[in-house]
Amino acid sequence: MSPFLRDTLLLALGVSALLLALTVFGERLRARRAIPDPAVEVFMTRIDSWWAMVVAFTLAILIGPWAVVLLFGVASFAALREFYTYSVHSRADHLSLALAFYILLPVQFLFVILDLQRLFAVFIPVYVFLLLPFVSVLRGSTEGFLARVSETQWGLMIAVFCLSHIPALMWLHPDGSGRGMLLIAFLILVVQTGDLVDFYLGRRAGRRRIVPGLSPKTWEGALWGIAAAAGLGFVLSWITPHGPLTAAALAAVASAAGQAGHLVLRAIKRDRGLRDWSHLIPGQGGFLDQLDSAIFAAPVFYHLTRLLWLTT
Repeated sequence: MSPFLRDTLLLALGVSALLLALTVFGERLRARRAIPDPAVEVFMTRIDSWWAMVVAFTLAILIGPWAVVLLFGVASFAALREFYTYSVHSRADHLSLALAFYILLPVQFLFVILDLQRLFAVFIPVYVFLLLPFVSVLRGSTEGFLARVSETQWGLMIAVFCLSHIPALMWLHPDGSGRGMLLIAFLILVVQTGDLVDFYLGRRAGRRRIVPGLSPKTWEGALWGIAAAAGLGFVLSWITPHGPLTAAALAAVASAAGQAGHLVLRAIKRDRGLRDWSHLIPGQGGFLDQLDSAIFAAPVFYHLTRLLWLTT
């Protein structure tokens, strides 16, 4: 058994044991209450979604890099569809939207699987940013043009560009052994752990809301979440090319960026009058609801990791 496969299985077993403990903890909380507690129910649905993510991601890692890219490519497609469902567009934008789904998204993830980092980093924020408005303007409709183009660009940046940084992490490991795929697991685990701790403790003991009227997220919960992410990053430093303190610092930054992303996407939902982006995942909304933190955390974590890798 190769060291990479051994560490992958060891990590999967460790995460499964943690999820089992959290499941037992949640069921005990349920048993103590005659009336269901909404916070506990949401906590348990998040644990259930974690189980599904762990199984899917572990299988993708064991299959190989193309399966990892395909997994996140499908998630990106679903997230883009959710975003564009509630975006402003007209018949003149149909070609731009078709290009986004069937050309631009696949090309971005093709750059990822081929490890074309320079093209991957500039394709959407530079070339697509300049090209797509031109495609729309050729259709001749200028009514609400700026709003339409802006929302089309935002969808691509959030659901495709930012999200594609997650599978791109698999190439960021100095020894070239493929262990970079474990960096993906590291990012998702620390960000989701920070969110879970923030959600539970913030609603139980938090006092000061970060954005009153928008989200129940509190400053206390956010700090506990960041601390929990840092602690887990310290423990999981062995699956990264970093030392324990560096891994903890990167985990803390990723968690902070993820919590900022949660608030930004919640503000967009509020602007659109939505509670969830979709009902694809029972009790948890859609892909954007599940990935909002990872979407903002991924580019930050990717570029900091690459910077540290290149300077060591």
